[in-house]
Amino acid sequence: MKLDREEKKFKDIKLASIFGIVGNIFLLIIKAIVGFITNSQAMIADSVNSAGDILSSVMTYVGNRIASKPGDDDHNLGHGKAEYIYSMLISIAMITTALIILKDSVFVIINSQKYTFSIWLVIVCLITIITKFCLFLYTYGLSKKYNNLLIKANSKDHMCDCFVTGANLISCLLTLVGIYIFDGIVGIGISLWMLITYVKIFIESYHVLMDKAMDEKTKELVYEIVKEHKEIIKTNHFNSTPVGYKYQISLTIFVDGNLSTFESHDIANRLEKEIIKRIDSIYLAVIHVNPVDVKKTKK
Repeated sequence: MKLDREEKKFKDIKLASIFGIVGNIFLLIIKAIVGFITNSQAMIADSVNSAGDILSSVMTYVGNRIASKPGDDDHNLGHGKAEYIYSMLISIAMITTALIILKDSVFVIINSQKYTFSIWLVIVCLITIITKFCLFLYTYGLSKKYNNLLIKANSKDHMCDCFVTGANLISCLLTLVGIYIFDGIVGIGISLWMLITYVKIFIESYHVLMDKAMDEKTKELVYEIVKEHKEIIKTNHFNSTPVGYKYQISLTIFVDGNLSTFESHDIANRLEKEIIKRIDSIYLAVIHVNPVDVKKTKK
């Protein structure tokens, strides 16, 4: 059952990345054409953002494909961290794009550049908002279902684009009353939004790649399950390591030394299965057993 879920996850994310690639190529073409014809910095910035989105979707596709490979002799715990490597690459690419947009937008404001209003600017903005909102709903549902950072990054990007293009539309309409400065301001807003969004994703990816331990809330859930086993006297040496979007944990439990080897290890085996079954974010649980003198413990 768990294998079927993993296969479905990778298939769904693959499909989402393909939709993202096709949709963003279409948006890049129409934004770039209209942006350069009208000399709209906000629309040109939006087209650059779409180019970055294509890269983001391609990396999602590649990263997901690598992460879907099962464990082998060289990668015993699978290839799950590929999700975070490619998420980090996406964030670096988009942060670079945001800085370029920021520079160009400031230049537009300083030099008071104007652009020609066109109804096509409005049409492109509306097409972009509709397309991106549909992609957001689709990818947001997948990110909630699978807790996958790659698709989460895509989802945030689609939602970001909805707001960005909405501001672009306002900028376009303001030119009808002779207000042109908002074009550069929107370009700056786009770049800052992108910087904030992708710096957060970079940090999250970095933490996983640096083997940051699981959060305290999940750790407490593990201890709650342990407490249900009255045979366990105490625990120590709790360790957790991220494997893709899940964790491998190890824990030492102390049981009555008078129990047989079979009995003590049966406690550990049952505990391992319960933890994996009840906490979805844990991929593997390894429980070590140590005997303890109950009489001395009581004293």
